[in-house]
Amino acid sequence: MATEPPSSLSYRTTGSTCLHPLSQLLGIPLDQVNFVASQLVALFAAFWFRIYLSPGKTSPESRHAFATIFGIYFVIFCFGWYSIHLFVLVLMCYGIMVTASISNIHRYSFFVAMGYLTICHISRIYIFHYGILTTDFSGPLMIVTQKITTLAFQIHDGLGRRAEDLSAEQHRLAVKVKPSFLEYLSYLLNFMSVIAGPCNNFKDYIAFIEGRHTHMKLLEVNRKQKDFHSLPEPSPTGAVIRKLCMTLVSLLLFLTLTKTFPVTCLVDDWFVHKANFLTRLCYLYVVMQASKPKYYFAWTLADAVNNAAGFGFSGVDKNGNFCWDLLSNLNIWKIETATSFKMYLENWNIQTATWLKRVCYERVPWYPTVLTFILSALWHGVYPGYYFTFLTGTLVTLAARTVRNNYRHYFISSKALKFVYDFVTWAVTQLAVSYTVAPFVMLAVEPTISLYKSMYFYLHIISLLIILFLPIRPQAHIQRQPQTLNSVKNKTD
Repeated sequence: MATEPPSSLSYRTTGSTCLHPLSQLLGIPLDQVNFVASQLVALFAAFWFRIYLSPGKTSPESRHAFATIFGIYFVIFCFGWYSIHLFVLVLMCYGIMVTASISNIHRYSFFVAMGYLTICHISRIYIFHYGILTTDFSGPLMIVTQKITTLAFQIHDGLGRRAEDLSAEQHRLAVKVKPSFLEYLSYLLNFMSVIAGPCNNFKDYIAFIEGRHTHMKLLEVNRKQKDFHSLPEPSPTGAVIRKLCMTLVSLLLFLTLTKTFPVTCLVDDWFVHKANFLTRLCYLYVVMQASKPKYYFAWTLADAVNNAAGFGFSGVDKNGNFCWDLLSNLNIWKIETATSFKMYLENWNIQTATWLKRVCYERVPWYPTVLTFILSALWHGVYPGYYFTFLTGTLVTLAARTVRNNYRHYFISSKALKFVYDFVTWAVTQLAVSYTVAPFVMLAVEPTISLYKSMYFYLHIISLLIILFLPIRPQAHIQRQPQTLNSVKNKTD
């Protein structure tokens, strides 16, 4: 029997197959072609939505309905019958929101959403992995899970807790009236964010639909400025053009750099057995750099889609320029110039980090860091590589914090020393991140162990030695203590 041609792999999708000829022509899997096509259509629909269905011309109900119907269509176009999982989860959690008590609405919503997501992760990877259909429908399910839990906690804050028990941010985002069914569907399934996100706050989204978004942000960010009423109406066009240019650059890098340095290079016989350690270190950095453009592309395009619709305005900066980064998921410049592990993580997948902070870190009474890492791992999926990355990341974070507290003060006395410190910490950070996130990209146990053995587990060993034998300076500990006390004071439920 003749073997199946490799090109047929691009046909393995439960979504629409109308773009299959284009998929074969480009040599790109059909599900990826469908994703890009839906996002490009969403971009044009977003411009049309902002101009012809603006709040001044159209009722909020019509805007909700349009955003929801288009979102449902894009999900079905990309994932076909797999989209049932998304709709089932949305309907179950709406039932919880309507019937559950306010004191438990956040708990029930969280466990149902995370439980369903985890079951889908397990079934897709370990049960149906060897089947014919390989479409990854987990992306939209992960975004919807974030939104469901975010809204549930904000409803609990608004209706189930006293105002004095809330932090300033929780008070600002608290939802005091349960959304209608249409508002709920629109928030979770709108065409701007249903495919690639990002997660956003319910109050921000409703303000956008009702036409209060920009005015509300001007009030929040510029409360002390009395002349903001004289500012022109913020236009997202410039921000959208800049983000589309970055999207194009990312796409070109993906089609060239990523294809040239695939992650499979890290398990090649030459890399594992023949290359010297320094070569492996540099090659690992290059391969991990080559894996980033697809994330830059997807997240920046998703940000541009939301901005094109008029959503994502965050206020005015100190120079008087309008900012459209409320929904931005990454800051590429700060990522590539990060001089610490913390700085790198703060600018990567920003909205997910914010979600983890708001539903877990700020609320659990014990071991917030550990529980936040566990939640992050479960949310991402059940590939073993994810857990290698998070465990390694915990060690590296603790070691980096210890080194910084012990030695940074020696290098800030002069500009020359500070420059040397920044350059060295930049290089160390980039190499450490490459080492840490490699399993996240490789996914499986065998290639991860093979990689780390070829690298002699060097970063694990160094991190453990630092944590065990390098004490934390007392001054640094004293400086952090008030922050810890304040964070514990605000942790409830």
